Amino acid sequence: MTVAIPSLSGVSPFWSAGVADLSPYTPGEQPQIAGLIKLNTNEHPYGPSPAALEAIRHATGDALRLYPDPDATALKQAVARRHGLDASQVFVGNGSDEVLAHVFRALLRHGRPVLTPDIGYSFYPVYARLFDIALQPVPLRADFSVDPADYVEPNGGIVIANPNAPTGCALELSAIRALLEAHPKSVVVVDEAYVDFGAESAVSLVPAYPNLLVVQTLSKSRSLAGLRVGFAIGHPALIEGLERIKGCFNSYPLDRLAQAGAVAALEDEAWFEQTRRQVMAARSVLSQGLVDLGFEVLPSQANFVFARHPAHAGPALLAALRQRRILVRQFDKPRIADFLRITVGTPEQVSTLLDALAAIVGRG
Repeated sequence: MTVAIPSLSGVSPFWSAGVADLSPYTPGEQPQIAGLIKLNTNEHPYGPSPAALEAIRHATGDALRLYPDPDATALKQAVARRHGLDASQVFVGNGSDEVLAHVFRALLRHGRPVLTPDIGYSFYPVYARLFDIALQPVPLRADFSVDPADYVEPNGGIVIANPNAPTGCALELSAIRALLEAHPKSVVVVDEAYVDFGAESAVSLVPAYPNLLVVQTLSKSRSLAGLRVGFAIGHPALIEGLERIKGCFNSYPLDRLAQAGAVAALEDEAWFEQTRRQVMAARSVLSQGLVDLGFEVLPSQANFVFARHPAHAGPALLAALRQRRILVRQFDKPRIADFLRITVGTPEQVSTLLDALAAIVGRG
């Protein structure tokens, strides 16, 4: 009997209903070419805490034959200690992306639209589509800022990245408080992937607002993008909802190495402060250098800048930089297609990038 092999392209007859309609998130390019200056995925230019690396080495041994702690108890306690909270207010997952996926499923599926900026983290619409949640984009202001007064519609939740991605613009804590007080019956999710590079965290508001959930990651300011550790902080009732979803999906999302490295990274405050301040200093140099080249640069509190040149299209700049072995990111979306999102690198990488752009835009 001959069995027909389904095509590897197009729609498979074996797919479940709805799979063909999904548009997965497209991550930044991870090239397999050596020698590139990689400023396209907001990775930290400096390595992880030496204490974290030592903890990972120590965790590598015979114990890897055993399952890790399914509750990541030590990690939850480390997060709680750092923020002066209880471990019952902490949820951990395989990167903040997995945490956010559980957030959408556990806390935002109420039959009403979820409000989020029209220019924001492009994974949010993917989660909404995956979990059949209506998403209502709220336009950013002309200066690309978020105004809490624009979030007035009845909703099933609010999700805002702060600092926003990909703009880098940050909200003050008073604006977050205004959202929480205007929508006491809605969960307000503040995605703080980049908060450690100059913005003010909303974690301090958690004890006063049971509808607030703050999501953070160790991928950016802790230089652990390759380890995949994220967490959420909120009222224990919100955390329990996330735990229920996690327990139905994957009992062991964080392996032994990730848990050990994450705890050590959180406890090495000196390395964290030193390296994040180096990034912020390089961001200032990068921003001023771009302004000097005629770019419009949005105010950034992240480890990247968002900039456009009035005389050069974004895709053209992207291609010209790639020819010079420099990778940045550009988004083919209305309003921002001419912007480049440029990760803050080392001082040497920043200098090389600015020299390349000077030659491209005719300022060299």
